[in-house]
Amino acid sequence: MSLASGAPGLQLPDTAYSNFVDRLIIRLGNAVSWIWLLLLAVIVLNVVMRYVFAEGRIEFEEVQWHLYSIGFLLGLSYGFVTDSHIRVDVIRERLSPTMQAWIELYGSLLLLLPFIILVLIAAVPFITYSFSTGEISEAPGGLPFRWFIKSFLAIGFLLLLLSVTARLSRVFCFLFSWPGEKK
Repeated sequence: MSLASGAPGLQLPDTAYSNFVDRLIIRLGNAVSWIWLLLLAVIVLNVVMRYVFAEGRIEFEEVQWHLYSIGFLLGLSYGFVTDSHIRVDVIRERLSPTMQAWIELYGSLLLLLPFIILVLIAAVPFITYSFSTGEISEAPGGLPFRWFIKSFLAIGFLLLLLSVTARLSRVFCFLFSWPGEKK
């Protein structure tokens, strides 16, 4: 069982695909976690410049929003893989592992995957319009290349899609003993 073997009480078997995706997402998540220190440094710098030197900069405000967005969107898949996201465990913990796996299967197939696909479908024109028009911040002195930050919406949800399909491969293995053995 890997780090991403499922929720407490539900030990899902690993598959070759889930091992590959989980390692990729965990490495990426560990690398991206440094963005929070960078965000903190930008916030402190902005506060010091504003309140000590009376010199506020809109660029620092926007960089804060961008760093937070990148950290959040890329962290979605990490939270899913490590199962550190919020669940309704009060009900779930009372169920058998098989029932938990069925709920995981149906929840992922009927709720999570359609939501991810809907976001990705909506994100493509959102990003391409921003890129094709050369969209920049409307704020005076704001940052250019607005498409760059918007592209993290698609990147984050593509990584979440990978994470969900990896989890589904585990659930299928658990419920149907395919591919592999039920544990």
